[in-house]
Amino acid sequence: MIGRIPVVDVRPLVDCGRRPAKAVAGETFEVTATVFREGHDAVAANVVLRDPSGRPGPWAPMRELEPGTDRWGARVTPTGEGRWTYTVEAWSDPLATWRHTAGIKIPAGIDTDLVLTEGARLHERAAAGVPKKDGRATVLAAVDALRDESRPPADRHAAALAPDVVAVLDRHPLRELVSAAQPVQLQVERQRALYGSWYEFFPRSEGAVVVDGEPPRSGTFRTAADRLPAVAAMGFDVLYLPPIHPIGTAFRKGPNNSLSAGPHDVGSPWAIGSPEGGHDAVHPDLGTIEDFDFFVARARELRLEIALDFALQCSPDHPWVAKHPEWFSHRVDGTIAYAENPPKKYQDIYPVAFDEDFAGIVKETLRLLRHWMGHGVRIFRVDNPHTKPVVFWEKVIADINRTDPDVIFLAEAFTRPAMMSMLGQIGFQQSYTYFTWRTGKDELADYLRELSGEKAAWMRPNFFVNTPDILHGYLQNGGRPAFEVRAVLAATLSPSWGVYAGFELCEGTPAKPGSEEYLNSEKYQLRPRDWAAAEAEGRSLAPLLTTLNRLRRRHPALQQLRDITFHPVDNDAVLAYSKRRDDDVVLVVVNLDPFHVQEATVSLNMPELGLSWHESIPVRDELTGETYHWGSSNYVRLEPGRAPAHVLSLRPSPSIGGSLS
Repeated sequence: MIGRIPVVDVRPLVDCGRRPAKAVAGETFEVTATVFREGHDAVAANVVLRDPSGRPGPWAPMRELEPGTDRWGARVTPTGEGRWTYTVEAWSDPLATWRHTAGIKIPAGIDTDLVLTEGARLHERAAAGVPKKDGRATVLAAVDALRDESRPPADRHAAALAPDVVAVLDRHPLRELVSAAQPVQLQVERQRALYGSWYEFFPRSEGAVVVDGEPPRSGTFRTAADRLPAVAAMGFDVLYLPPIHPIGTAFRKGPNNSLSAGPHDVGSPWAIGSPEGGHDAVHPDLGTIEDFDFFVARARELRLEIALDFALQCSPDHPWVAKHPEWFSHRVDGTIAYAENPPKKYQDIYPVAFDEDFAGIVKETLRLLRHWMGHGVRIFRVDNPHTKPVVFWEKVIADINRTDPDVIFLAEAFTRPAMMSMLGQIGFQQSYTYFTWRTGKDELADYLRELSGEKAAWMRPNFFVNTPDILHGYLQNGGRPAFEVRAVLAATLSPSWGVYAGFELCEGTPAKPGSEEYLNSEKYQLRPRDWAAAEAEGRSLAPLLTTLNRLRRRHPALQQLRDITFHPVDNDAVLAYSKRRDDDVVLVVVNLDPFHVQEATVSLNMPELGLSWHESIPVRDELTGETYHWGSSNYVRLEPGRAPAHVLSLRPSPSIGGSLS
C-alpha cells in the first residue's frame, strides 16, 4: 500500500524487485525515488542501508535532484559483502514548512507572533530528539530567542535560521508521517566482481616448440608458469585460461579452422573430451592435475587469480556421448547435431541439449565447478552461456554462490541485448560487451552511458580489447596506434578490462579480408612467441599496459563504473571523459583516429570535476609525465604513435614510469 507520503519508482530496481540489485564492497551508487504529497507542506526523504544482519547504518539524506521534479536521490556505500537492503523513507518536514512560511509572513508583518510561537514549539520538539553531545543546547538557544519578545521579530526569526542551528537539525531532523517504500535487496560481492585487469593465454603455447619437419611439442603447466612473472609485472590481476581438458580427435580442426587435421595437429581446446577424460581432466600434454595445482599456486604467489574457461559442450569423443546420449540433440538420421553459428560451423563440437535430463545436467555441472574450485579456481569464464537456458544458469550460480559467494562467473555472451542483460540479472557477475565493435565517438559515449547508468545495477562490463575469436578491423588496419588507443580506452572506461596474448605485439593479420578471425589462429595450433626479443627491440606494448594497470591501481576513480562524464569536444575524432571517486579525478582525452594528427578544443564541465567554472589547475599526463594548466577550455593536439591520448590526473599521483613508445 502507498504510505501517507507516497514513495514510488525506487531505483535501482532489478526485475521489479524480484532479483537483487548488485554492488561490490566499497562501491558508491545513487538510490533515487519519486517523493511527493498533497498540498504545499514540505517533504524530505532519506535512504536506510541495512547490512546482512539487518543492522541499519547512518541514514543518507536525499536531495531533490532537480527542483520541481519530485525526484530525490542519495548516494550510499555498502561496506561489506553479503545480502543487504536499502529502504527509501519519506516524511513530512514541519521545520522546512515553517521556514518557508516564516520567510514570507514575518517580513510582511503577517501573523508574526503566531508564526514565531509555532517556530519555538517546533524547535523545542526537535531539540528533544537531538543528543546533548550533538548540539541540543544550540537548538534550545534558538527556542529561547524565538520566545524572547524583547527582541525584534526579525532577530528572533534569524536566530532559528543560524547556520549552526540548521546544521544540527539537518543531522537530527524533526520527522512526521514517516512512510517507507518496500526494502530493495542488494547483493554485495567482492571487489573483483567489478574491478580487475585480465590477461588471456593458451598454456600449450607457452614453452611450445615448433620446428619444421618435426611434430610440435606443446607447452605445459610448468613451462607456462615461467610466463606468469611477466604477466604479473604488467599489473594484471586475473589470468584467464582457455579449456585445459583433453581434446577429441573426431572431426578435429586443423590450422586456420581447416576440416582436415594432420596427425600432429593439436585441435581446438573447445572440442572437449577424449578417451583420456572430459571436463574434470587435464590434457596429458599439459601435465597432471598436480602440475595444474603448481601453476595455480605459483600464480597466487604473484597475486594473480586464475580464471578457467567453462564450456558446456564436448567433442564427439567425450565420455558423455556414450554415457548420456540423452544430453544431445539428434537429427532424423540418428546422428548428433554439431554446433553451428552460421556461417561458422563447429563440426568438432556437440552442444548440450537440456530438456531430456535437466536435473542431471545441473548436477553434473555443479560437480565439475566444485571440482575445479577444489583446485583453487574461484573465477569461471563461461563460454556461450546464451546458448543454454537462462534458468539453468540461475540454478547453477545460485547453488555455487550460496556456499561460495566469492566465486565469480563471467558471461562470454556476444548476443542480443535482452539476453546479455538477463544473464547479469540472474547471477553472472560480469559480462563481455559490444566494446570491441564500438569505435566511434558517439557510439562509445552512448554505450558507456548505458552501461554506467541504470544497467550498472545488474550488468558489469569487461572490456576485452581482443579475443582469440575477435580481431576487429580497427586493429587490422590501424597498426600500432590503433592498439594503443584501444588499450587506453578499455583500461580507463571500464573497471574491468582484458587482453588476449599477442595484443602487446600488435598481432593484427586476419585469416582473410573481412574476417575477424586471426591468420594462423591459436585456437587451432600452437603459437609460441618470442616475448624477450619483442621487448628488447621495442616492439612490445608491455610498457603501456604496465602503465595503464598501475594507473588503475593507484586511482580509485578508474576502479568504478557509475561515475563517468563525457565532455564536449569540437572534433568528432576526439573523445574526452572523466571519472571521479571522491577527491580522485582522472580526465582522459583520446584521438580515435589512428592515422592522423587531430587538434581540438576540450570544454570541461568543471562542476563534474569538483571545480569552479573559472578555476585553473595543474594536471599531470600520467602517460608522458608532462604537466599543464587546464581550465574550462583547453587546446589539445594528439598524434598517433607519439601521444594519441592524454590521461590526466587532477590530483597528481607520484610518477609511475612507462610510456607510449
